[in-house]
Amino acid sequence: MGKGINRLAYKPVGLLLGVAAGAVAGMVFKQVWKTAAGDDDAPNATDEERGWGEILAAAALQGAIFAVVKAAVDRSGAVAVRRATGNWPT
Repeated sequence: MGKGINRLAYKPVGLLLGVAAGAVAGMVFKQVWKTAAGDDDAPNATDEERGWGEILAAAALQGAIFAVVKAAVDRSGAVAVRRATGNWPT
């Protein structure tokens, strides 16, 4: 399979994996925040009742979790494509 065809074949897979990664990361973040902060809801940036530290800590934690989950899901998808097609997606 040529590079262009390989890239085209991986596009829909990558999109679906991205959506799945976002959903999984959201669920993981909710559980981690609930455990770490003892609060069911993470603060929104515009929440007047929450301080800067709590807002920024929640954002940093959420970003880190999202990045790790997305990298794991993307890598797993690439490995699956290689197994199915014999080529690494580009």
